[in-house]
Amino acid sequence: MPEKTCPVRETQPQFAEVQDAEVVIAATRHWLTRAVIGLNLCPFAKAVHVKGQIRYVVSAARDREGVMLDLERELQWLADADPQAVDTTLLIVPGALRDFHDYNDALFFAERMLRQKRLEGALQIASFHPDYQFEGAGPDDAENYTNRSPYPILHLLRESSIDRAVEAFPEAEAIFERNEALMRQMGVAGYHAWMAQSADADEGKHDDAPGGADDMHGPAQG
Repeated sequence: MPEKTCPVRETQPQFAEVQDAEVVIAATRHWLTRAVIGLNLCPFAKAVHVKGQIRYVVSAARDREGVMLDLERELQWLADADPQAVDTTLLIVPGALRDFHDYNDALFFAERMLRQKRLEGALQIASFHPDYQFEGAGPDDAENYTNRSPYPILHLLRESSIDRAVEAFPEAEAIFERNEALMRQMGVAGYHAWMAQSADADEGKHDDAPGGADDMHGPAQG
């Protein structure tokens, strides 16, 4: 089973906070299985999901400083962990960075932290946000939904896993263009209708996915 920690604070959380964290994780898992895997937005995500190698961490932070403390902890945790047990971490931030501009500012400090901890080249940080907007895209453009998640997320990945994935998937550079085309084909309304449906029993195999998303097998990468 994927590892769940909620929240990351050292103090013992209250029961209501644990319940809230479980709701956050459930929504994140639905997004992962329905969008990321179900629409094949990342061909490498299914393997780590099926193997239970994804660590879900719900941050209790209420500001950027708190998020950075949690990020520092999780970067070191993943760096020290056995890659066969945990390949990747989703640091989910339901209580902070809801403004996309604030989130972008936090990414600058996140990358700086990666360098300061001498983890650049070992780990990488990918970004997802409810209001994600690519440079040059309008706020309502469908292609933004390739990186839109239920909550702000800092996705911590191992560089070694990325390298293996690229070797196994030689056309990896075409994924972004394919995803943009798929989102434009679906449209915003179509995407929301897709996400409103529950995930299939096998958590990710959606043969009816638009754009040929039934081909979802790949190397162990999230």
